[in-house]
Amino acid sequence: MPELPEVETTRRGLAPHVEGRRVTTVTLRRPDLRWPIPREVVEELPGRRIAAVRRRAKYLLLDTDRGDSALLHLGMSGMLRVLPPETPVNTHDHVDISLDSGRVLRFTDPRRFGCLLWQPAGTVHELLQDLGPEPLSGDFDGDWLYARSRGRSAPVKAFLMDQRIVVGVGNIYAAESLFRAGISPLRAAGKVSRARYIALADAVKEILGYAITRGGTTLRDFLNPDGAPGYFEQELAVYGRGGLPCPACGTPLREASIGQRTSAWCPRCQR
Repeated sequence: MPELPEVETTRRGLAPHVEGRRVTTVTLRRPDLRWPIPREVVEELPGRRIAAVRRRAKYLLLDTDRGDSALLHLGMSGMLRVLPPETPVNTHDHVDISLDSGRVLRFTDPRRFGCLLWQPAGTVHELLQDLGPEPLSGDFDGDWLYARSRGRSAPVKAFLMDQRIVVGVGNIYAAESLFRAGISPLRAAGKVSRARYIALADAVKEILGYAITRGGTTLRDFLNPDGAPGYFEQELAVYGRGGLPCPACGTPLREASIGQRTSAWCPRCQR
């Protein structure tokens, strides 16, 4: 599934081609993805000017000049690309948003776990209402993590991936951040000290920021808007490397399921 760096890479790739453009038509080739696509997407989005392409957690919002927004999630395998209108339509090209530039914003989603929804002006969509702070914002730091972890017995990795605690830190980047901070993913969240949470928050910011500059992580079907893959996968320290030597000390990395997600870590470097 595309994680925050992949979604942010997509946002940055789309923005120069979409912001300031007016939507001329919306073509749906199926009425639903993960959920039914609201009629407002077809009836109200045409004629609107896209004022901004915004990201909240792993969602993308096309904010219009009237204050409402089209809300998109890439799901497991979704892609958004800006294409010439004559580009052939393939089996999984489910939505075209045509722009006054003559280009088409095309939503492709083979597994159909993504979504295209509508957020009326002056509202916050229910999918966004209970989300925690953005990890790259000033609202997120070690003190925030420490305060919300007290009394929690769940593994710190599961805690870090809770979208009510901080958004957008999925399996890949949680594993990598815990490795950089030297914290075992199995340690109870409530047993991690303030100092170690400060190191963890710093690691999250550093790794996510760097992954964005590298175009995200290419896993399964993710491609950025120009069709090029992300390159951070080549630099993963622990994710997907169970049984291989730790890049820091050479100890074989252990692997287990934490919160129904496969996790790898170094038993020597991470305590």
